[in-house]
Amino acid sequence: MQAGRTFLASVSLLLLWLLVAIPFGAATDADAVDAAIDITAPQATRLASGAAAIITGLLLLLFLYRRRPYILLWTGGWGSLALSLALGGRDAATTKSGALAFGAAQFLGLISAMLFVAAADAYQPKPRLRLRHSALLVPLAIWFLLSPLALGAAAVRTPGYLLSGITLAAAGAFHLVILRQARFLGAGVVGTMLLITSLTDVWMALTPGGSAAQGLSEAFLAGLALYLVTALGMQLMTFEDMTFELRRANTRLETAQSELRQMVVTDALTGCRNRRFFDEIIAHELNLHRRYGTPLSLLFVDIDHFKAINDTLGHAAGDRTLRDVAAFLVKKTRDADYVFRWGGDEFLLLLSCREDEAQRRGSELQLEFARSPGIAALPHGVGLSFGCAEVSPLAETALDALKLADERMYSNKRAPRMSEIRAV
Repeated sequence: MQAGRTFLASVSLLLLWLLVAIPFGAATDADAVDAAIDITAPQATRLASGAAAIITGLLLLLFLYRRRPYILLWTGGWGSLALSLALGGRDAATTKSGALAFGAAQFLGLISAMLFVAAADAYQPKPRLRLRHSALLVPLAIWFLLSPLALGAAAVRTPGYLLSGITLAAAGAFHLVILRQARFLGAGVVGTMLLITSLTDVWMALTPGGSAAQGLSEAFLAGLALYLVTALGMQLMTFEDMTFELRRANTRLETAQSELRQMVVTDALTGCRNRRFFDEIIAHELNLHRRYGTPLSLLFVDIDHFKAINDTLGHAAGDRTLRDVAAFLVKKTRDADYVFRWGGDEFLLLLSCREDEAQRRGSELQLEFARSPGIAALPHGVGLSFGCAEVSPLAETALDALKLADERMYSNKRAPRMSEIRAV
């Protein structure tokens, strides 16, 4: 609150001083300096103003397409520059209206530089500039709009170019920060051109108006060329930003597709592969089996008396048993082999081995599970049954092997139960 009152008091004093000075500022020695303010032909400034207006329109179209705040701020910066060039082309030496137009041109040029700073800040994930910071423009507007009427156009020439140069340097530095963060070539072009443009503005501020009019004219034209390259850099940065967003969106889409595929081919309860995944890979495995003679066997595993778990301990215990059995099978299976949840309480192992090896591994799984510590908490008779079959070298499908392994599993289930193995 106290800072706001001080700010208003300062603005009021500045305004009062200018209003008192205006009637006495008509005939001063500053008029000789004002005669050199018009450093370029009106046609050149009008042409430059038209070019800036066209760039403003192009950036506005980009904003309507992209809806990014930094593009809107760029658009405002170029629009302010177009108005600044249009007003700066008027004769500031002879009339009060000309002096006022020159002051407004200097102020709009400063506004343009500030908007470029705000554009670079708006690109950051957490912008620091806020709308309340625009209150600092009030004393600047009073000075640039009223001091030319009191002191002549020369009173705002040096401060205008100097402040614009400093602000453009800040805008260039902020855009170079974007280059470092996002690796955008366009941001590097914009930052570099704004830094060079700031040097021309500072040079114009420090050069006496009447002593080097030709040099000032060349600096003005050089500044316009730099601004045009800056506009190209902005277009490039917008394209790079859009490309970056597309790459990021594609990455998210690929991640989502990968996650969706994992959900489709993975059993949600046990984390094992499901029958859909078996259907996808079996053709490839059979092709390797036929071409290179790689041994291939199927091993069915079924949980005996699984219904008793659900009936006596509840479905939560049944689900936990399925997860434990799945983890047990995965742990005991090589990485080159597969474990599928076939359905219900049945699992299928796809093994790269002969039938006798599959038979031996099935017996080991049956015995190790029967002797595992967790089996004591399960109802009597719960264990594993298995059946295996080797895929024929000439087989086109795995259906015959699946049928044979399933039959052998049920034969094993009718054999002595796990309670007898547990007692061994």
